[in-house]
Amino acid sequence: MNEAASMAVDNKKELLRHTVATLAYRGGKAVLNAPEDFATFRVNETTRTPGEVLAHIGDLLDWALYVAKGEHIFKESTLLPWEEEVARFFASLKEFDSYLASDAPLGYPAEKIFQGPIADALTHVGQISMLRRMAGSPVRGENYFKAEIVSGRVGRDQATKRVEFD
Repeated sequence: MNEAASMAVDNKKELLRHTVATLAYRGGKAVLNAPEDFATFRVNETTRTPGEVLAHIGDLLDWALYVAKGEHIFKESTLLPWEEEVARFFASLKEFDSYLASDAPLGYPAEKIFQGPIADALTHVGQISMLRRMAGSPVRGENYFKAEIVSGRVGRDQATKRVEFD
């Protein structure tokens, strides 16, 4: 691969890393400090619970890592208790981000990784936020453009300076 092509791949990996950090930031707001019974809240009998949605996000992040490594594998996991699913969410983000930060090549185009598992995970984080509001424990709105989101910051600890609103 020539130098220009290598730089383009690196730039795409960095954009993916920033997207993963964004997912950690927004996802953290949605899942942390949720009420004790939130995981099992159900709007009606045909919808997923927040716990089921979060488990699916974990599955999507596992899939993202598989496709980044060149394997098209999707596995559905067994639902864990809420705090274990939250821990899995952050652990999966960290593992995926570590792979993106490495010199290892992407097994599929960055665009495909984004349009599949990452975009889907972002959508589901929004669902969890909406379910929080419906369950009576809303997440405060925020100007995410001003958020201090940094590539590589994919754990529970995120910037505390926020531009939130009601």
